[in-house]
Amino acid sequence: MTRCNSQRRRRNPESFFCGRPSRSRSAAGFNRRYQKYTTHYADTLQLAADSLIIPGGEQCKNDPAYVDQVIDVINEKGIDRHSYVLAIGGGALLDMVGYACGIAHRGIRHIRIPTTVLSQDDSGVGVKNSINAYGKKNFLGTFTPPFAVINDFHFLRTLTHREWRAGIAEAIKVALIKDADFFKFLQENTQKLAERDMAAMQYLIHRCAEMHVQHIASGDPFEKGSSRPLDFGHWSAHKMEQLSNYRIRHGEAVAMGIALDSTYSYLKGMLTEEELKQILEVITGVGFELFAPEMLSHLEDDTHPQSLLRGLQEFREHLGGQLTIMLLAKIGHGVEVHEIDNEIMIAAIEQLRHHAEATV
Repeated sequence: MTRCNSQRRRRNPESFFCGRPSRSRSAAGFNRRYQKYTTHYADTLQLAADSLIIPGGEQCKNDPAYVDQVIDVINEKGIDRHSYVLAIGGGALLDMVGYACGIAHRGIRHIRIPTTVLSQDDSGVGVKNSINAYGKKNFLGTFTPPFAVINDFHFLRTLTHREWRAGIAEAIKVALIKDADFFKFLQENTQKLAERDMAAMQYLIHRCAEMHVQHIASGDPFEKGSSRPLDFGHWSAHKMEQLSNYRIRHGEAVAMGIALDSTYSYLKGMLTEEELKQILEVITGVGFELFAPEMLSHLEDDTHPQSLLRGLQEFREHLGGQLTIMLLAKIGHGVEVHEIDNEIMIAAIEQLRHHAEATV
């Protein structure tokens, strides 16, 4: 929760938006809690309206009606550029609310309170906001940095095992492309992370978010070029989400995408067999699957809209310019390539399929 200290801010409303409340708290109970808080700090906060409760998950990014709901309240309650929109929820909810804030009045200050591992260690500290459209992930969006991000680890205790695990994929990703020591930590703490050890998770979130912010500060935060190093494993992940009608969640798809591009790197002679083994052991050790049937979709025709390989073209189109894919030269060191051999990628998919069948 933030406090508006200046006289100018004191006269402007602050609006609160949140995702679906945890199973133990009703919407009415949530409203009572934050109303009590803002009443206590009435000298610095003016509440514009009751919270707007919106379903979390990819649902809120697939249906434009939810963006319209947020913008309608911004309009009706007079939320301006000196006001704040506070979003409490997971990565999809924060993406959607951030997008609404980015286009209303050409940019309203928004504060993110991420409630999932995935949003605390990755998306919540980024500059991207988006919704899905035309059957494509994140087709509409903005680059609008949040005014503030507040991580509260208490939210993590409300997560299901599936939600807890999902955000670990982004930590594996950033460790593999940037920090071998961090990957070693993930290896040594795989079991603890799988068993929901809070100390291990807190370190994971802090280190992952730290590297994410460092990249944004020192690189190309608004993606003016064609480079997307933090999207290692994402070209297939985004496509798998869409092909599965979002049955496969983002973190799960990223884990499979990392496994796929790591296997491709191995087949290209970039990674050793032992390095690939270590990567796959960490991914499966925290509970992820390495393969989904959607990975076999229309591989014979990479132009087919339902082909996983079509995801390569859609990945390029999203930024324009030349195709740029992050692969691994070794654990902790990513390298960018501008061409993908479809036959080798299909071989990588088949290798993961055989691996999954052998471990059933």
